[in-house]
Amino acid sequence: MSEKIHLLPSDAKRKRLIRAQVSTNPHYGKAPHNRTIQELLSNGFINLDKPRGPTSHQVDAWIKEILDIDKVGHGGTLDPGVTGVLPVALGSGTRALQVLLVAGKEYIALMKLHKSVEKKKLIETCESFIGDVEQLPPVRSAVKRVKRKRKIYYLDVLEVRGTDVLFKVGCEAGTYIRTLCVDIGKKLGCGAHMVELRRTRVGTITEHESVTLHDVKDAYVAWKEHGDETDIRTTIQPMERLLDLVPKIIIRDSAVDALCHGARLAIPGVVELDSGIKRDDIAAVLTLKGEGVALVKMVLSTEEIMQKDSGVCAHPERVLMNKGTYPSIWKKQ
Repeated sequence: MSEKIHLLPSDAKRKRLIRAQVSTNPHYGKAPHNRTIQELLSNGFINLDKPRGPTSHQVDAWIKEILDIDKVGHGGTLDPGVTGVLPVALGSGTRALQVLLVAGKEYIALMKLHKSVEKKKLIETCESFIGDVEQLPPVRSAVKRVKRKRKIYYLDVLEVRGTDVLFKVGCEAGTYIRTLCVDIGKKLGCGAHMVELRRTRVGTITEHESVTLHDVKDAYVAWKEHGDETDIRTTIQPMERLLDLVPKIIIRDSAVDALCHGARLAIPGVVELDSGIKRDDIAAVLTLKGEGVALVKMVLSTEEIMQKDSGVCAHPERVLMNKGTYPSIWKKQ
């Protein structure tokens, strides 16, 4: 039997389209993989495997203490009892956490039915939740308790033992799996609740590449006390890893500083872009060296940008790069 395909929106395959062949000035900026450890500590990302017990904010505080840095943030809070992928950004890297709002999430959940039901009925009922669902956030949640629509991309029952049901679900950010279990139980007519939950991926960030808090501590000590960069370079990745969750636009060196000052992105500054970008999409703007410059909201599609020679193609949503990293050529014009 063929294996089921589980695709989140960030799994979309895109081609890189070229508008112009240009080079980058080696005297400005730096490719992300060439950053020093200190630079990664001030603009990095950790794919952390959150343990059961602490809150996500406690995990941030522990990482701050382990790495002896001032600023740590996470995207997609996990409850204390939930384990799995928790994207953690360091220093200026926290500016990029916004991309997680458009990344789909995948979970493995253990649900307890309050009475036995036929397996065929169980599977059909679970699959009926694929698509748009309306959810009322739990009483103890950080958001206003009003009904809201979320999308379920896939939902597979993996195993059934008595009234215990193990399932995998891919869903839009902000979907409450605890509420999903209750709603499945209501539709089955027997009642159900969530027993355990693990997040297995956020977009293309998977549990297979995640590290534990012990890994973070060991890697930092090996670098700090013995000068060994091997483990810390795999533990702390450049902030740009987060930008893999959205389509990308590559710009000329001369356009970089204007974006850092909050300017709109004009078509003449674009040299490469991904296929399949639509109006209102969130995209990441990168330099020719691969550095993150800004997150933008598109006002033109890929096709429209490829056909035009002038005009604005995107508005800034979040500046990622510090001003002055590249020269202010735009001020002289």
